[in-house]
Amino acid sequence: MATAPTRFVLYVQLEPLQLNPPVWRRMVVSGDATLRKLHHFIQAAMGWSSKHLYEFDLNEQRYGPPDREFPDPRLCDDRKFKLSRVLNVGDRLRYTYDFGDSWQHVIAVEAQEPDQSTGSWCEVLGGERACPPEDCGGVAMYQDMLALLKRTPNDEEAQAFVQWAGEGFDPETFDPRAASAATQRICNNFWG
Repeated sequence: MATAPTRFVLYVQLEPLQLNPPVWRRMVVSGDATLRKLHHFIQAAMGWSSKHLYEFDLNEQRYGPPDREFPDPRLCDDRKFKLSRVLNVGDRLRYTYDFGDSWQHVIAVEAQEPDQSTGSWCEVLGGERACPPEDCGGVAMYQDMLALLKRTPNDEEAQAFVQWAGEGFDPETFDPRAASAATQRICNNFWG
């Protein structure tokens, strides 16, 4: 029996107990999207580049990409689970990206609404602040870098960080239109 198309309003916050002010995104995602596609949408919306492993955890069930070399029978293949199958309003998922830096995201399912469209898609509604640069060492290292930039922005070490992160890096900047365009590219390329 087919279910009616649905979409979810998701609030994604990076390191909610660590980063203040918060780095967050609000997105609308079709229920037809798989958890793998949600991974790609989060990557695009946050500004990550999907260079590392990741995992979702919902009610103690783990979802992620299977490892053929070292199979884990407790890990469900995230390509096989659509959001409409696993999510309900009020759920909170944990999404971990880059097991070395261990970036923890909390995803709150704020609403589930009927949807007239089909297929998997995403729209970024809003957010605040840039996500940390890839491979910056995790929360503590990123906070040290931000403190250094604030305290001594022209210091040689601070300038080295700016050069490494990219000349245009501004931790306070977020562009929702650019983030939505990035998620749209994923839809158009059929990733995930």
